[in-house]
Formats: sequence, C-alpha cells, structure tokens
Amino acid sequence: MEEENQKQPKEAGKFIKIKKFTFIMGIFLVIFLTAGITTIALTFGDEKVESLAPDKHAEFEKLYSTYDKIKDDYYEEVDEEKLVDGAINGMIKSLDDPYSAYMDKKEASSFHESISSSFEGIGAEIQEQDGQIMVVSPIKGSPAEKAGVKPNDIILSVDGKSVEGLSSSEAVLKIRGEKGTKVDLSISRAGESEPIELTIKRDTIPIETVYAEMLDDGVAKIQVTSFSEHTVQELKTALEEMSKKDMKGLVLDLRGNPGGLLDQAIEMASLFIPNGKVVLQVEDRSGKKDVYKSENDGELKIPVVVLIDDGSASASEIVAAAVSESADIPLIGVKSFGKGTVQTAEDFEDGSNFKYTAAKWLTPEGNWIHKKGIKPDITVKLPDYASLPYISPDKELKASDSSSEVKAAEEMLKEAGHDPGKIDGFFDEATTNAVTAFQREQKIKETGTIKDDTTVKLMQVIQEKILKNDTQVKKAVEVLKKEINK
Repeated sequence: MEEENQKQPKEAGKFIKIKKFTFIMGIFLVIFLTAGITTIALTFGDEKVESLAPDKHAEFEKLYSTYDKIKDDYYEEVDEEKLVDGAINGMIKSLDDPYSAYMDKKEASSFHESISSSFEGIGAEIQEQDGQIMVVSPIKGSPAEKAGVKPNDIILSVDGKSVEGLSSSEAVLKIRGEKGTKVDLSISRAGESEPIELTIKRDTIPIETVYAEMLDDGVAKIQVTSFSEHTVQELKTALEEMSKKDMKGLVLDLRGNPGGLLDQAIEMASLFIPNGKVVLQVEDRSGKKDVYKSENDGELKIPVVVLIDDGSASASEIVAAAVSESADIPLIGVKSFGKGTVQTAEDFEDGSNFKYTAAKWLTPEGNWIHKKGIKPDITVKLPDYASLPYISPDKELKASDSSSEVKAAEEMLKEAGHDPGKIDGFFDEATTNAVTAFQREQKIKETGTIKDDTTVKLMQVIQEKILKNDTQVKKAVEVLKKEINK
C-alpha cells in the first residue's frame, strides 16, 4: 500500500504534460460520446432507462393508474386530497384490525386531544369491531356514563345516520361536538330485544384519571379511569394523600378503564412490583421480545387488591396481569375485555396520521390475553340492577304503555322499594300506584307518569344503591382486612 501511494502522484503528473492539441481533441471526444448516449436513451424510450433503475414499488402501478384515470376522466371534478386519504384508509382497513386506522387532520387532532388534555364530547372509548362501533367503556363521570352507556354496547346510529362500516376515528368525529349540544345514539345491547335510544348532552371531558377516597378501617380505594400523560403522577399524589390518612390497605380500581399510554401502564405497574421483576413482554412480528422490568425503588408495604371488569382493557390489563403474576396481588371482579396488542401512531406533515398495530404484548409469564381477557382470582358480579338500561328523561312513560323502557322502570321502582306488581313491561294500575308513591316520597309532583324529574330521580336512586352495595368493592375490603389483621 505504501508503494502504491507513492506511485500515484507520479502517474498523475504525467497527465499535466499532455500536448495542447491532444487535450482539446479529447474534450471533443467526450462531448460527442455523451451526446450519443443521450440520443440513444431518448430514441429507444423508457424501457432501457427502467431496466437500469427498476421501480422499487412496481406493485403500486394499479394504484397510480386508477388515481390518474379518476382524476382525468371521472364525470365530476374530484378532490385529489380526498382520493389520497381514501387510498390510505382502504389500505389500513384491509388489515382487518380494529386498532389500526388512518386519521385525517380533524381525526388526528381529536386523537391527540383524547390523551393529552380535555375535550368536548360524551366521554366514551369506542372501537371498530367486525364493521360495527362498539363501546369499550364510558369515562367515569362523563355524560355517556350518566346516560347509562355500558361496555360492549354497539352503537347503531348517530343522529339517525348509521355508523356501520365506519372506522372508530370516523365515528368519534360524528359523536363528538361542542359542549351543550346534544347527540342522539341508537344502541344495541345484549339481552335487549329492541335498540336503546339515547339523547346525550355533550360536555367538557377533563382528562383527570385518578380518584381517591378512604373507606372504613384504613382501607383506601383509588380508581384509575384511563392512562394519559399524567396518570402515574396523579396516582403518586393520591397515594401520598391516602398515606397521610393512615392507609393500611389499598383497593386499586381498574374497572371501566379502557387503557391508554403504554409507558404509563409500565410505570404504574412498577409501583407495585419488586425491582427487577418482569412487568410485560412486547413481541414483534419476527418473534423478538423486549422485556420490561420494574425499576421500583421501594414497593408499597401494604396489602393491595385490584378490581377489574369487562370494561378493563389494554393498559389496564397490562397493569392487572403484571401485579398478579409478578407481585401476587389478587384480582377481583369479572373477566377483563381482552386487548393484547400495542399500537403506535405516525404523523404526516399535513397533520394527518395513521395508527397501526406494531406488536403484541405478553404477560410476565408469556401469556397472550388477546380476545380472551384476564380471569380474576375471585369472581364477583355486581347486582343485576346495576345493568338496568338508561331511560331518556325526555320520553314519557304512562298508563297502558308497553315497552322495554317500562320494564326497566318497573325494575327500578321495585329496587327503590315501591312494588309495581308484575314486571312485564306493561304500565298498569299497579305501576301507576308505585310511581305515585315514589313521587310522593321524593317530593316530586304526583303525576303517576314517568318523565323529566321523575326519570332522573329514579335512576339517581338506583345509582346510589349500586354504589352503596358495590359487591366487588365489599369483597376487596374483606380480603384486605384479613391481610391487615394477620
């Protein structure tokens, strides 16, 4: 190598000494050859050029051809941006994955709002499943929850227009709206023969995700309603507040929690899991697994139980599975929703984005709970009246009416301590007497019909009874007390 380096300058020096005539003729020769090659390329067309640089995405030829044909020959002027959006949307829909979706600028903005700040709407997490829009869970305290929207409800229409075949992002845009405006939903629910018609008033939905309270005998209950940017910090603050109130045991309530940000779920689970133990595994398409371990600098030294139900999904299932398998924390309630995939979002320069499933997550022991859910250690159901459907206050129920709403009202009256006679969905004399007695007790105008204040108060009484007789919380407290008193 040393000899070659020494020779090269000498060789280069020879070219400097070329005669002037020879040098000029050489330049003409180069120009002539270049022109000749260009002429040949132009004469023989694209075929030879393409053979030198084959198209990396030749499979898109049909797509480009269709786009050009529609743009040039469709009988009306077309929106080119809309065509491109539709092509991307169709590509992602072909994945047949309810968790992957293309979002235009409006939809993308709505998506970012839902995990980072407050937004205006009804407050329900939804997903597309088999061409239908299904409720994963309503947000705690939201108009959707107050209206009686339940996990697994199927939304049939929004303001009279069918949402069948829409993506979840498209459906969200139809359901959301300005605070104070109303939206009409038609809902199909398992066990109900007729659709449930709801009119819900939209409101501001704050992304406050942690709610703490002290129960009896030093047991604290902290409910986590979703996983947004500040959830873990909210939980740490709540734990500090409960500790100051002499917390001896904790009920971590993940019921109705539809999920959210993965990093928040990992960090939250780590609060309850000894340092170095596995929180979850994330597996990509090749089978490669990234293992996430707890980086806890001091786990809680008090007994903990976790509540789950069929509205607990995704990130909340990550936490539930992690604390169960890596910290032996008991799970109480009913089987969870069953979402075992991880999504990521890519933003485009114009503000649109697409969300796609990038991996699946496994529990610390390597179990995939997708479409299976997590079975609790102790199964406890809520009372049957906790599943009673919502009755619109705008709709009047009166003597001689017969409907599913009348049947629901009869069941509510019975639970409120007023016998409506046979619960058969027929508004008879016994039902009228029960309604009148209820109105007298609640100091409402005695009309014998159910509407407005009577409807609202009747549902309020049932909600209070559900909270007072929360069988799942009662079981959790019972389990904790045994641990505290050991």
